[in-house]
Amino acid sequence: MVIWLVGLSGSGKTTIGRSLYSRLKADNAATLFLDGDEVRALFSHDAQSSDYSLAGRRLSSERMHRLCGWLDSQGIDVVCCFISMFPDITALNRDCYSRFIEVFVDVPLDVLIKRDNKLLYKSVIDGDIDNVVGIDLPYEKPLSPDLIINNDFKQAEIPRYVDEIIALINATGEV
Repeated sequence: MVIWLVGLSGSGKTTIGRSLYSRLKADNAATLFLDGDEVRALFSHDAQSSDYSLAGRRLSSERMHRLCGWLDSQGIDVVCCFISMFPDITALNRDCYSRFIEVFVDVPLDVLIKRDNKLLYKSVIDGDIDNVVGIDLPYEKPLSPDLIINNDFKQAEIPRYVDEIIALINATGEV
């Protein structure tokens, strides 16, 4: 099973995903956590501006798709946190994995720009960097996610978000 948490940078995918991973791992040791930034670093695909271009992001998405598929084929459940800006790859996920659950962590762009913990959005608005999804690279909300979480960034809500994902997993099959 692959649980694919998607959304713009800073939306809370990783925070929610790590909490979900901890809960799932307690019941199934064969559970793995993958984060887009960490996988980019693993493949040294995060050092140059071109790594974040549309083509670079496509390569990164294809890698994540294949990595999740490889793990899934070995019976490992995967919690994957990734921007996921290519609908065709999401469609492949639905067709290729033993089970696929897409969770969209939705936060309005203006809220992300206001919060901007990594100063990513400020950097692109100031002209220091480019190739930021949602600003100068297009981002379309997922067409039909299995669950939408409207993240309000209250730490106390994370267990509720995780409960919602686990309820969806249980409703669509065994964990």
